[in-house]
Amino acid sequence: MSSIAEFNFIQCRVHHGVGELILNRVDKHNAFDDVMIAEMIQALGYFSAAADCQLLILKAEGKNFSAGADLGWMRRQATMDFEQNLNDANQLAQLMSTLDDFPKPTLALVQGAAFGGALGLICCCDIAIASSRARFCLSEVKLGLIPAVISPYVVRAMGARAARRYMLTAETFSADTAQKLQVIHDINDSLDLAAVSIITALKQNSPQAMAWTKTLVKRLEDGQINQATRDYTSERIARIRVSDEGQEGLNAFFDKRAPHWKVDADPQGNS
Repeated sequence: MSSIAEFNFIQCRVHHGVGELILNRVDKHNAFDDVMIAEMIQALGYFSAAADCQLLILKAEGKNFSAGADLGWMRRQATMDFEQNLNDANQLAQLMSTLDDFPKPTLALVQGAAFGGALGLICCCDIAIASSRARFCLSEVKLGLIPAVISPYVVRAMGARAARRYMLTAETFSADTAQKLQVIHDINDSLDLAAVSIITALKQNSPQAMAWTKTLVKRLEDGQINQATRDYTSERIARIRVSDEGQEGLNAFFDKRAPHWKVDADPQGNS
């Protein structure tokens, strides 16, 4: 197991190809501030470039995934002028965008409270699993604020109609509701065990193909099917067919052998 630079509020490590970005500010219920956000951006940059990281898990220590924004940080925001607040918001926007554009598969494991900006992080991940007692809330309007920076990702996940309700009422909703809203995919009280089957499946797949699939899906999010879309999708499949991994995958299939990226994993997720 390898770890990267020491951080104040997060832990990062890579083990058997699985990167872990762990929120670790338990005394504050993993609420984040500008320092923690900067640390997460730095860690995502490391994991993105790390050859030994095939996929990334976002998880948290303690009883809660994250309470959202740190109160001390919010007090500082109240004293900032517009330009300072804009720079502050842009940093959070960079975090969300960096996670959303992360070139490798991402999996969020959620327990306890996941409030405010924490929902944004979850909705930026490719896959999300929560415990049955997880709770979710978009609480910004209670404070006279709006969930602006996270809204593109939350609205994409749950849809505009549901987003209107939960952003306007600021009501807390359950894991069952979060699953129905597509904020999470599965509910399991053994989060680490639930992750094993996902990790095993992801490790069997072409890293390039998964990265390109993420880009493909994002390109198609607006739902427009026109000539530009048809041209783009045709170019993508043609391009990957002649790529090194595309050729390896096709030849391995016809040769009835495993492609070079495929690994065997035991039930504990070890290579």
